[in-house]
Amino acid sequence: MTGILGIYLFDERWNVGNFGVYGLMALQHRGQETAGLELIGRSRQRLSGRGLVEDVLTRVDAEGHICVGAVSPYTVEADEDVQPLPLGEKVSVALDGRITRVEGYSWDGSISYESNLRRAFARHACGRSEIETVKEFFDNCKGGFAYVAVNDRMEMAAGRCSLGVKPLVLGKFGFEGGIIASESCVMDVIGERVPISPAENIDAGDAMVFTPFSARLVKGCSPRDKAYCSFEYVYLARPDSYVNDIPIYRVRRNIGRRLSEEDRVDADVVIGVPETAIPFAMAYSNETGIPIEKGFELTGRRVRSALRPDQFERLKGVQLKLNVISESVRGRRVVLIDDSVVRGNTLANIVYLMKEKGAKEIHVRIGSPHIVSHCPFGVEVPPEDELIGRHLSEEKIAEVVGADSFKYLSIEGLVDAIGLRRGELCLGCFNRVYPEV
Repeated sequence: MTGILGIYLFDERWNVGNFGVYGLMALQHRGQETAGLELIGRSRQRLSGRGLVEDVLTRVDAEGHICVGAVSPYTVEADEDVQPLPLGEKVSVALDGRITRVEGYSWDGSISYESNLRRAFARHACGRSEIETVKEFFDNCKGGFAYVAVNDRMEMAAGRCSLGVKPLVLGKFGFEGGIIASESCVMDVIGERVPISPAENIDAGDAMVFTPFSARLVKGCSPRDKAYCSFEYVYLARPDSYVNDIPIYRVRRNIGRRLSEEDRVDADVVIGVPETAIPFAMAYSNETGIPIEKGFELTGRRVRSALRPDQFERLKGVQLKLNVISESVRGRRVVLIDDSVVRGNTLANIVYLMKEKGAKEIHVRIGSPHIVSHCPFGVEVPPEDELIGRHLSEEKIAEVVGADSFKYLSIEGLVDAIGLRRGELCLGCFNRVYPEV
């Protein structure tokens, strides 16, 4: 998972450097290991490195009216695969997701920016850098991805694969230009205000093309099937975002409602694990009448522990991030609601901390189905032999994590909460059924 951003303003007197930094800060939840920004205009500057946006992009001093950038959860050296990447000699690209193949080009081994994907683009482009050439290349790519690319001619293209797995939205900077981002929250953060939905959804297979004299939406071939990532609604996206024109906050409230319908428990208090599961817990409390309490106090920066690169970092993230509030749990039967369970180690640590503070019972409810398989489209799912939901029943998981009971949300409940047809969603990590690419 990556957060990508492109800003294109027509007037060269604009300087979008600060807008780019703030936009990437809005996407920081999509990747906290590396960040990069390329600014293009009267001068050109490219900054990238390991760390958070506020630490990496500290000296954006070039003057440019175009920028492309990304944040990523991948740990790499500062001079390697840090977004945005040079796809060719004259083209830079920020990519969210995974390209599995390129039509008309074959190779041995896996696809990477440093080798095969760049060679595929070089063969396709034959030295050309026109934005139409860039768009054509991505039209030939198969997989689950969204992209923003800019060339040396002050042109930008941004689009989604035909499945629409990864989100992409368009915001209008008045009459001055456009903003492309993984999520609509970017538009709010950098100042655009629209009454209902803050951005326009770029549909599966479509692309926006910007040149110094025009901005146009290029419709792709109507996809045979759409496969929007269901995990975006559970965990990946910010609650103030719209993904595929659906408000994330509404979906997460619906998830809490469905949890209460599928399995109620006699308890004294409902507690959500910050931050993602808080809307789940609020809706669960409203539906059941069980009071909701704040169960944790955050320490330090907000860190999404599920995206940390190794188990020690994840456990350390939970230990440092979440301190149990004793008064909320002591002597009480607790419904503990979390967004997902991958390995179960961090959940076991949370349950232990709550029981150490005096919780009488802990009944865990998870706002997603059990994760049983990998993601071929770039979401950071561990190897399948590490997935606790693939190997253990709910009763056994309760025993392993130290809870008094444990229940997942059903796949049917998730689909209902999102509000799309099952055939419009990719549910592969929950049921091992993936869309054809």
